[in-house]
Amino acid sequence: MADLRNAAERMLDADKASRALGIELAELSEGRAVMTMTVTDLMVNGHDIAHGGYVFLLADTAFACACNSHGPVTVAAGAEVSFVASARLGDVLVATAEERTRFGRNGIYDVTVRRDDGAVIAEFRGRSRTIERNGEAE
Repeated sequence: MADLRNAAERMLDADKASRALGIELAELSEGRAVMTMTVTDLMVNGHDIAHGGYVFLLADTAFACACNSHGPVTVAAGAEVSFVASARLGDVLVATAEERTRFGRNGIYDVTVRRDDGAVIAEFRGRSRTIERNGEAE
């Protein structure tokens, strides 16, 4: 587990976008990650709700940690999001990413983004592709 946390922390340390938004790693295990982010005034759009791009970015960061928890460098091959409810200024969002399946160099992960009161904000599905095995790029 320590190696997974160290790998995820190294990846997040190099992720300037996620770090700048205050995204934090709350939990990590093989194929699973939980991230948090507080909606700031810079993340609110003209409708006074959290911009969907920031919600997507939080889910994508949780997805990245979950799919990279196995060790080799893994990237997104595609993703989609369904927005269920709005988040607002000051809301603490919690994104839980869980591996559904891995096959060959591919994987499928689901991420649920909730407010800290449990209300679902978005559902995200990501498809991953491993681009490195045993330290060598493919």
